[in-house]
Amino acid sequence: MRKIAIDHILRALIIIGLSGGSAHADEINMPVGVTDISNEVFGLHMLTLWVCVAIGVAVFGAMIYCIVNFRHSKGAVPAQFSHSTKAEIIWTVIPVLILVSLAIPTARTIVKLEDTRGSEMTIKITGYQWKWHYDYMGKNVGFYSTLARSSNAARQLNSGIDPKTVDHYLLDVDNPLVLPVGVKIRYLITSNDVIHSWWMPQFAIKKDAIPGFINEGWFKINEPGTYRGQCAELCGKDHGFMPIVVKAVPPEDFAIWLANQQDQTAMAQSETTRQSL
Repeated sequence: MRKIAIDHILRALIIIGLSGGSAHADEINMPVGVTDISNEVFGLHMLTLWVCVAIGVAVFGAMIYCIVNFRHSKGAVPAQFSHSTKAEIIWTVIPVLILVSLAIPTARTIVKLEDTRGSEMTIKITGYQWKWHYDYMGKNVGFYSTLARSSNAARQLNSGIDPKTVDHYLLDVDNPLVLPVGVKIRYLITSNDVIHSWWMPQFAIKKDAIPGFINEGWFKINEPGTYRGQCAELCGKDHGFMPIVVKAVPPEDFAIWLANQQDQTAMAQSETTRQSL
């Protein structure tokens, strides 16, 4: 059993080392993502991982060397001293240098995460039990995004539906958040009831939605595609049923989609006004 466990660990380390920046759903590494920030976060993650691996190899290597070569059966005699100033300085200075070398690039990335200057559009994200509401600020477009009907039907007790037959089970919605690629997007996030958390791994974003507060951040998607996330804060009995889906499209396709949404909103508002008269 011990040999099997060691084999699994070695295989995992090899996979991480060979991934070189490409992680899929069946891999154990974190995703590289599709934003510049997510790439930086992945780079910091890998740097920290290999620093820890190097420290582990050095420490355990030294321990094994000492155990093998300075054991009692070889006649080793323990040294008689109370302390070593030189050793204390070395084991203090080296960890400090390592931590500082990791802290500097990490601090730079954290500052970038909060720098919303130069944003080209703003969206407002509001968490509800158990769905999301998206507002395109200044565009007169907004809608709720809830769990897709196929997933909602399959999750019911005694539904008779095999979840394995449902595409993107619990990770699909009725109305995805549509955004343009190559555009710096500022987001404002809050909640209407309890604390939620908007977690999008491909963007390296996990931002809390807190009632009465507005948090903010930004991202710029580099590649078109559909990206999926979830609420990452336990927010009630249906916490596991409020996924996030972002559909990233070229700017020209987004302009067409936005115009259609604005027309639909205008028609709905006109109908509401007509009925109220």
